[in-house]
Amino acid sequence: MPRQKCQAFAVKSENDCPRIEKIYVINLDRSPRRWFKMKEELNRILDYSKTEILNLTERYVAVDAKEFTKDPIKDAKVDPFYTLSDQLFVEPQPLALPTQLELDKTIEMSRAECAVARSHINVWEQVAAGDNEHVLILEDDVWFHSRFAKDMDKVWKDLSSINDINTSFDVLYLSYFEVKNGAPKTILSNNLFRPVRGLWHLSGYVLSREGAKKLIRLLPSRGPIDLWINHHFKELNVFASKQSLISQRRDIKSSNSYSILPALTTIGAITSEGASLFNIRPTERPIFAFGPEGSGHTSLAMALSMLGYRCCSDFEDLPNRERQRLFEGSEDRVFDAYVNIGSLNASVGELKVRYPKAKFILIRNKNKIKDVTFNKLRKSLEGADIAILHTGEMKNWRNICEHLVCAPPSCSYPKLKDVGQRPILDENTDSNQGFNLNQPKHDDSPWLIDSRKLWQGINSITREGCPNNNGAKVKITDTLEFFDSNRWLRRSDTFTDNLALFRPSNTKFVSEIGATLSIKKESLGVRDFSAASISSRDQYLFGKFEATIQASNVPGVITGFFLHRNSPRQEIDIEIAGNRPDRLLINVFYNPGDVGANFDYGYRGSPSYVDLGFDASKESHRYAIEWNPNEIRWLVDDKLVHRRVVWDPTPIPHLPMTLHANNWVTRSTELAGRIYSRNLPTVSIFRKIQIEANIDNPESEVNAS
Repeated sequence: MPRQKCQAFAVKSENDCPRIEKIYVINLDRSPRRWFKMKEELNRILDYSKTEILNLTERYVAVDAKEFTKDPIKDAKVDPFYTLSDQLFVEPQPLALPTQLELDKTIEMSRAECAVARSHINVWEQVAAGDNEHVLILEDDVWFHSRFAKDMDKVWKDLSSINDINTSFDVLYLSYFEVKNGAPKTILSNNLFRPVRGLWHLSGYVLSREGAKKLIRLLPSRGPIDLWINHHFKELNVFASKQSLISQRRDIKSSNSYSILPALTTIGAITSEGASLFNIRPTERPIFAFGPEGSGHTSLAMALSMLGYRCCSDFEDLPNRERQRLFEGSEDRVFDAYVNIGSLNASVGELKVRYPKAKFILIRNKNKIKDVTFNKLRKSLEGADIAILHTGEMKNWRNICEHLVCAPPSCSYPKLKDVGQRPILDENTDSNQGFNLNQPKHDDSPWLIDSRKLWQGINSITREGCPNNNGAKVKITDTLEFFDSNRWLRRSDTFTDNLALFRPSNTKFVSEIGATLSIKKESLGVRDFSAASISSRDQYLFGKFEATIQASNVPGVITGFFLHRNSPRQEIDIEIAGNRPDRLLINVFYNPGDVGANFDYGYRGSPSYVDLGFDASKESHRYAIEWNPNEIRWLVDDKLVHRRVVWDPTPIPHLPMTLHANNWVTRSTELAGRIYSRNLPTVSIFRKIQIEANIDNPESEVNAS
């Protein structure tokens, strides 16, 4: 682009007229390419004296979310907790009509959002303490529009004529994104408006010194910084260019993580069906990790999974075929990381020779001066690429990620109990024989193994004495003839793939029948149908979950009985599609991490269809999920119909989940056919739910019926 002269910029001494005297660019140390691109942008704009505005620019080192070792807490600058009400003040959702909006439910900012807020606040402090009257603040992923200089001069001229710019001007937005239905505003000229609220992003704005002081007095910021500042427009003199003059680059992927998205999804404000796929694949492989028992292997293996590695861990040996591929040096291996595999200890030297570019991780007991096993392993690996970790010190990502030449995720390093080396049982199993299985399309992620010959997962057992779950055992039988509010919650939300909005009134509890869940044609703003869902108030970790169900046979309708959690998303499903009530859809969604990890990749999971041999809509049948640390079993009328072991094709979900019973209208015609209003209303009947499981809340009832 040709260079442009913009008279709104100048050093302070050149002219008495107010101008923009300084530019700060917020840039991470680990993003030098962004800084290079920004310098290119700044070099093509000339100031009042025809000097590149790059000469007015100072790079300001951004706060890096990846340096946070703990989840953020409230302090004088940032309050990381906000609500849906705060969001809807800035961007109302007039079509969202859930029965009950949880407006005051706490939403916790992501670490990336906290880092962005602190970066801007730190710059405000610089501006407030400096001697420049007006400063342009830019994030490092922006570009100037082709008419930036001319349009900026018009904006600056109009701003000067409307106000005494030295006393009345706090914030001028040059880069923003208006809310969906338009920001309420007062038009001041052909180039300028005053917003009431409704401007997203703080990627390019001019801040006066007095404006910086005002913003600092209003701290702490509550919620994402661009959300919070909207709440204070009435206390600030805020203006915006009529058109955004600076935009965010499309050739640079944003590193932010948006905490509001789950809350917007539940009220139906987000309707995208697209898959969210893990697109960062590690380059350093294979990895082999060894160390004494109880030294944090399980946490290390989970950390590697969070980095995108397909990790086999905590077994006495490998399945025969995988072991053969490994020692042959085959690229057709299932795994690219092996942690705490007992049989590999004696073959470390052979692995070093077979894989000269492998990454080795050795864990040693910090308090043991003489560790014979460690010294032997280290000697065998002389000349190899080794990282040495000390027991009890694996509390952050730094050492591991530096060794593997990769960036850490924005969530905490996992802290899991070691499961120890599990014995492998007979690999040949006929558990799924006798039922016809069909496997439709599935997700593509590091945590799902494509169907391949001679691979049946890892059939194992947990050693006696290994940690399982600290929660109390519960045994519950509920005939669902009345609503037990201490046990169940009637939902009033939705999710992206659901064409209906759950309504509490669609669930009826009837004596001698059970719970009837209905779907109706009903205009509800964000959705055109209503549906029904109940979920357990408690979460469970492993156990047996059984429901007696008579499913709907209306195309487009799904009857579901499943376990689910978010952050990270894990799920175990039983679903019956209305267009094919003669078959069962079983599914598992697996994402890695400890509680709070923000992994939610894929929307297909790893589904399989099981032919039932009967029509599930004609009469009631019993459907059960048996879930333990090493396998998941699905049963129909006490008969085993499907079984999955570890890595067949996913790891077994390992975190507490909520139990759900629902029916809903799918957006996918592939899944259940097309919904037609003439077929409604329809019902799914749940006659009984039985639970025998570990409850995640030990204070809850232990026995109930």
